[in-house]
Amino acid sequence: MNKIIECVPNFSEGRDRQKIEAIVDSFRGKHNVKLLDYSNDEDHNRLVVTVVGEPEEVKDAVIEAVGKAVELIDMTKHQGQHPRMGAVDVVPFIPIRNVTQDEAVTLSKEVAHIVAELYHLPVFLYEKSASAPHRENLAAIRKGEFEGMAEKIKQDEWKPDFGPSERHPTAGVVAIGARMPLVAYNVNLGTSNLEIANSIAKKVRHIGGGLRYCKAMGVALEDRGITQVSMNLTDYTKTAIYRAHELVRIEANRYGVPIVGAEVVGLVPMEALVDTAAYYLGLENFSMNQVLETRIMEE
Repeated sequence: MNKIIECVPNFSEGRDRQKIEAIVDSFRGKHNVKLLDYSNDEDHNRLVVTVVGEPEEVKDAVIEAVGKAVELIDMTKHQGQHPRMGAVDVVPFIPIRNVTQDEAVTLSKEVAHIVAELYHLPVFLYEKSASAPHRENLAAIRKGEFEGMAEKIKQDEWKPDFGPSERHPTAGVVAIGARMPLVAYNVNLGTSNLEIANSIAKKVRHIGGGLRYCKAMGVALEDRGITQVSMNLTDYTKTAIYRAHELVRIEANRYGVPIVGAEVVGLVPMEALVDTAAYYLGLENFSMNQVLETRIMEE
């Protein structure tokens, strides 16, 4: 593969295995497209897929997957802990190798135009693809979620970039854009009190005065009787995993709540883990060049 782009579409289905596999099948057996990972969460009721490949082939696979999700997922019946506004909630394109940010933006707009035409789906462009500053932040676009989008989309300031100015009756709307790699990192708390998790999340995330490149929310993991601070680190080179983890720990101490675990959702850049390992091990003058796999890739 000369050019490699990554795509991490999020679908609003984390419980029905048959639907999950049908959506993921859109990425299997495709020329120059590699399915790297897919994970579903029943509490969030969400599916996260990670694929890489040649831009044109990835584009075709994503368009197919969006169509399958629109066909299978009925948002009027959807319930879950994670904020969502559509059957396909968000489709980010991330340049990996020999692909510029501008090329990723162009690809995102091509996909947005096609899925709007094919599936009568309203599309918002976000992050680097955003058509206006107030549309860059996914959380701002998603505010109101599926239920509130029926009225929100009629406002002039929230007219979709592509597609009809009416919410799709069962599939809602979708955000599509280009961005840099992010780390989806969750910290589990030894309490079932969701108010505590929400309070910690508010203090950790940027909008609440926390870490610059951190988005966070509290989530109840009801099957385990605990809660979670669910975070997206949108620039791991500036807001490291260990920094987010330790700030959650500091805030949790205010409530006498312990951290009982953590998880990475989907794939994570090696550099993000190496940076965190170096911090906790107290390694001096450690660099990525000392990682065996890094040197092998250079050969």
